[in-house]
Amino acid sequence: MLAIVAAIIFGLGFLLDLLNTRIAGISGMAFALLGLCLLALHQAGIGTASVSSYKGGGWRRTRR
Repeated sequence: MLAIVAAIIFGLGFLLDLLNTRIAGISGMAFALLGLCLLALHQAGIGTASVSSYKGGGWRRTRR
């Protein structure tokens, strides 16, 4: 989920940079840095686990 939000923020930052505008004083570079922060959180595993992954189902299940 965080990767999708990061992609949207990167796109918005790219458009702001192309148009050379700011939203409430925030430039396109700030959006790019926010997108990088969200991607780092996604790679760290934050916001990626679902409730069903803790139930032992799917590919995480091991035979004993």
